[in-house]
Amino acid sequence: MTRLISIISGKGGVGKTTTTINLGASLNYFGKDVIIADANLTTPNLGLHFGTPIVPVSLNQVLLGRAKIADAIYEHESGTRIIPGSLSVKDLKSIDHSKLKDAAKKIKKLADDFVLYDGASGLGDEALGCIEAADDLIIVTNPEVPAVTDALKTIKFIEEQGKEVKGVIVTRVKGRNSEMSISNIRDILEVPILGVIPEDRNMQTALSKKDAIVHTNPNSSASIAYKKIAAKIANVKYNEPGMFARMFAR
Repeated sequence: MTRLISIISGKGGVGKTTTTINLGASLNYFGKDVIIADANLTTPNLGLHFGTPIVPVSLNQVLLGRAKIADAIYEHESGTRIIPGSLSVKDLKSIDHSKLKDAAKKIKKLADDFVLYDGASGLGDEALGCIEAADDLIIVTNPEVPAVTDALKTIKFIEEQGKEVKGVIVTRVKGRNSEMSISNIRDILEVPILGVIPEDRNMQTALSKKDAIVHTNPNSSASIAYKKIAAKIANVKYNEPGMFARMFAR
């Protein structure tokens, strides 16, 4: 049965969209049929990351009743299927964010395994729409006090809606003494840590190529970390590349 995973964050700039993209690409790597949708309707970035900032039909237009879901799906050259949001200000008017739940039901019929919602940061109507639509919820944060504090607020907000958080992904980890430790983050948030994504210079290469890092640099440290998380989600085995392959990925 297809599951919809909403990936959200307490604050912007923590790597939520990058994480959504690479989890989707990693699930595809394991042979799973996935659709990634940009449910961050007011500030969509999914299309920008995949080189499709402007499209004929977006998720916004679907929610406004102007188009069908199937017409808003685009296939990236990597084979990843995405539903971008609209960059047009006029497409923001009169959008009912609660319709993200209805749209989710339709999108799930078009993917065999997973739908990923790249949700909005914060605790506004967009985030609530993603929470209501989700079968599973994943929080993205950084190992910094403000980000972890906002992640905790988000978790409490989700629990108030009668839902649970599947886990947290900690991104942009540099290994500095000034960062919060993973064990400390786990103790504060009281939810599982699904994975830790190290800071990876290859991420800039992926952004410039408008693709997921798991495609552009498949043996890099971040790519391996994303694949480990995807393997957990999909309940499949992942054989990490050997040390020789990892050395040439740096």
